[in-house]
Amino acid sequence: MQLQSEDRKVSYKEFHYRWEYELESSPEALWPLVADTNRFNRDTDVPALLDDDSAVAGEPAPKGGLPLRRLRISKLGINVAWDEEPFEWIRPHRFGVVRRYVRGPVEEMRVAAELSPRETGGTRLVYEVWARPRTALGLVAIPAQIGRISARRFASVIRRYDRRLRDRREPFELSTRPQISATGRARLTSMSESLVKQGASAELVSRLSETIERADDLTLARLRPYALADYWHAPRRAVLELCLYATRAGLLDFRWDVLCPLCRGAQHTAKTLREMQSDAHCDTCQIDFKANFDRFVEVTFRPNAAVREVAAREFCIGGPQVTPHVFAQQILPPGTPRTLALALEEGRYRLRASGLSGSRPVTVAEGGDASAALTLDTSGWPEEELLLAPRVTLWLENETGSEQLLILERTAWSDQAATAADVTSLQLFRDLFAREALRPGDQISVGSLTVLFTDLKGSTRLYREIGDAVAFGAVMNHFDVLRETIAEEGGAIIKTIGDAVMAVFRQPASALRAAVRAQRTLASPSEGMLPLRLKAGIHTGACIAVTLNERLDYFGSNINIAARLEPLSDGTDIVISSAVRDDPQVASMLDEETGDLALEPLETALKGFEAERFALWRVRKRVEGKEKGKEKEKEESER
Repeated sequence: MQLQSEDRKVSYKEFHYRWEYELESSPEALWPLVADTNRFNRDTDVPALLDDDSAVAGEPAPKGGLPLRRLRISKLGINVAWDEEPFEWIRPHRFGVVRRYVRGPVEEMRVAAELSPRETGGTRLVYEVWARPRTALGLVAIPAQIGRISARRFASVIRRYDRRLRDRREPFELSTRPQISATGRARLTSMSESLVKQGASAELVSRLSETIERADDLTLARLRPYALADYWHAPRRAVLELCLYATRAGLLDFRWDVLCPLCRGAQHTAKTLREMQSDAHCDTCQIDFKANFDRFVEVTFRPNAAVREVAAREFCIGGPQVTPHVFAQQILPPGTPRTLALALEEGRYRLRASGLSGSRPVTVAEGGDASAALTLDTSGWPEEELLLAPRVTLWLENETGSEQLLILERTAWSDQAATAADVTSLQLFRDLFAREALRPGDQISVGSLTVLFTDLKGSTRLYREIGDAVAFGAVMNHFDVLRETIAEEGGAIIKTIGDAVMAVFRQPASALRAAVRAQRTLASPSEGMLPLRLKAGIHTGACIAVTLNERLDYFGSNINIAARLEPLSDGTDIVISSAVRDDPQVASMLDEETGDLALEPLETALKGFEAERFALWRVRKRVEGKEKGKEKEKEESER
């Protein structure tokens, strides 16, 4: 029988399969596993996507249309290709996707999964597949592959996920058998022992070693240190530093992933900062953007190939867990109304659509509207913020004349990302990877950093009064104290100029604690050391990263402001800006009635910023009564 010709195409009946599972875990717990379609497809033996341009890059749709992807696999020697619409979902209750095939025995396939809470606890998961054959082969293959083989595999994998959650095992599975060669295991053992001898936590090294030896390739292709720390219930900084040590030892490799600001997928990966592209493009979102260290660049790790080869294969590239910050994603045909009942967490969100520029801000909080009507039209989004209740009903209408992909997403970025700003402000990173720097001439925004400048008070007189050798020893000791206290607070010394130090921190409170501790240690040193006074100034704000003298450095107005604060210090105080004072953690430190820090306002102009007025503050040790009088007498005598 001629199945298809230029004049005639045979139409086959659509197959429909519906599977229902009664599970012990909640929809919220099951969602990250079931909706991780990349891992689910792998676990159910779906072939990997073919690694070529048509398989992963996708083909951008016309403006206003849906962002389709052209994907391809090979199964039993048969090449299969399809255009995939964006997934639709409402977290954590339902998701689905439509695939229209351009090659192979299937014409079209639709998949839908729904997770509903049971009255007695747990979840009822309904998984449905609709498939229409293109050829006689499809007429035979669909009931055999989907109706029997997939049905059995889906049930096995879904129940395995439920058991993992019930038994509270790690989010990723560790194989009962090593997934590493004998040579790789020998290297792994040797390097792990070396890390422990260097002072790394034996427990964390053991967990990392077990993960490298027994985890699957999907897990190892992109190890995120903060996520590992959360899985292991370990301090995040300790796990990040272990990964850096392991990279230096040759056990791991790190990569810099440049993330799209919308979908937050990795659009470019570089082995070094020098190779990183600051100008990037996202094919999925069809936008150009500039990378910045604060959000759009994340460091990830994977085993070194000499220890274990990791195959970076993909089985699905558009499922809900690819963009976990997106709460709901819906395809809206033109002129077709839709109603969504949502249960949202409180916080800040954003509404946007694939064919419309801009977005609309949304805040979810108690007291917000329990319902809202939204109309998409070519005039774009209203500027006013939408205030919604946690349980809300949205009435949606698309009047743009073309299909729109509506996205409701959290604006907060995942705190499990170890960003370039986090990593490059660590003393350990700068010590281990001193040559990691941008290409000469490149400038990348860092976001907000806290900058500490220090200098010794009266160091020139010190050399004259006690001699060069003794004074030099005291100055070197001062550097050791600063290095230790700054590193303990997660900061890094960027450079020294004479006796002065510039250091950066991710948090203002960390900088203040480091400066207070350093001042007090130097003022009351151990036996045999000279007491020293340390002047200090702290400011926080946005800056840029550049390469200077082959090292990563920071520049900008906020760096200049921080540099102007240190000279205002007398060595018994720390001068901070209002940006530092207003930080919630710093405010908590300074407002504690039982604390030993006092705050005094300081009014003065800053050199080079005469046209601006800055609210500055002196932070010093709280002294009372006779002790206060002695401190004053001491200061006057020194003047």
